[in-house]
Amino acid sequence: MSDRSKQWLLISAGAVFGSLSTLAVLKLSHRYYAKRHGKSLPNGALAEDDGTNGKASNEDLVRNFVETDMLADEIVSEQLTRNIQFFGLESQRKVTQSFVVIIGLGGVGSHAASMLLRSGVGRLLLVDFDQVSLSSLNRHAVATREDVGTPKALCLKKHFSLIYPECQIEARVQLYDSSSEEEILSGNPDFVLDCIDNIDTKVALLAACVRRGLKVLSAMGAGARADPTRIRIADLRESTNDPLSRAVRYRLRKDYGIDGGFSVVFSLEKPKVKLLPFQTSKEEEKPLDYQIVPGFRVRIIPVLGTIPAIFGQVMATYVATQLAELSVQTEPVVNLDLDHYRILHQRLIEHEEILYGSADEVLVDIEEIVYIVKELWRGGSARDQNQKDIGRKMWRSVNELMLVRWDQSKPATVSNLVLLKFSEADAHESTDLDRIKEEEPEFYTMVTRTLNRAEIDFAL
Repeated sequence: MSDRSKQWLLISAGAVFGSLSTLAVLKLSHRYYAKRHGKSLPNGALAEDDGTNGKASNEDLVRNFVETDMLADEIVSEQLTRNIQFFGLESQRKVTQSFVVIIGLGGVGSHAASMLLRSGVGRLLLVDFDQVSLSSLNRHAVATREDVGTPKALCLKKHFSLIYPECQIEARVQLYDSSSEEEILSGNPDFVLDCIDNIDTKVALLAACVRRGLKVLSAMGAGARADPTRIRIADLRESTNDPLSRAVRYRLRKDYGIDGGFSVVFSLEKPKVKLLPFQTSKEEEKPLDYQIVPGFRVRIIPVLGTIPAIFGQVMATYVATQLAELSVQTEPVVNLDLDHYRILHQRLIEHEEILYGSADEVLVDIEEIVYIVKELWRGGSARDQNQKDIGRKMWRSVNELMLVRWDQSKPATVSNLVLLKFSEADAHESTDLDRIKEEEPEFYTMVTRTLNRAEIDFAL
């Protein structure tokens, strides 16, 4: 058989396989529709809204959501096959049984919501008071020109219902504020995503989530950036080079006494451009006259559409893995350079020589020191993993830190070194692990778990 004949044979076989796959999907679709609506469709017909969609009470929706195992449905299970293969069936079931609230549905929020939907989250509450504009199409996840003028929340719900109709989606064309807090944050959501770009509203939402004990992930400034490699997830206390993070930290501390304690997505990159100057058509017009809502900015932040999209993708990934209970160690924000790591390495060698008479059992090099300090102990003392020293303060903190053996009977390896302050190191070396385990079980467990991670990472 000639090569061309073989090519045509493969093409024909592919066409037949594709046709059979299509027929199978249509068959499943008819079966699924009949199961949901109690009636079947004529061959080839498409299901239309029967007029009852959205009329059930919230209580009914929640009850049905809790009782439904979405992964038992053949179509849903097939649609989420790759996620099931990645997470495992039971972990993916946790995702499909989750309830997530997304507030702010612009460039960041629309992409976060879209990927959470595609990841199989079973219930979404979408909140935004604003409408789709022509200028927002450079960064919105699903909006088209036909959607311009449509409320963002309704726009997402419309498109989402075509992607994953089994998801229970509630869309609220609403501004989040203190009067709507109970309405929006009730229902015990598994996660809240703050994608708001107004500082007053953002601070109020974050304070409410902290007060209610809700898991929240907040998006900081995505505008005026261009480097996707500098996007990070960290505690609010660790976010640097971001004016919005700085303002949010100040307001939360000043108005609510909150000093971090939740994660944010931010960029280490300094803004590339500034706010555009406000321009009016008439001299007597004022910027405040153009506010859609009092307190919201009217000047424009130039935005490269890809960066908000990546922010949203990062948020969705973080939340999906959290919901699935997949352990992911985010890269710590540690502002140290190679000289600082060399100092800590040399300090370890000198300490070993003084304490043990030799540095022969120091079995780590500079690369491993970087891993230990940055990845395991996040640039701070093992006894103070909520440390606030960032930027230049972190550089100064190196002068107070040293690496010592966790178990003094074992060599100084990557899985047996802890970072401590000088006084803590002295205290540690004057006691033993049995006593630490008895008197400080939580600290002992935390350190043991962290060092076990090093054994896994280095296949020890």
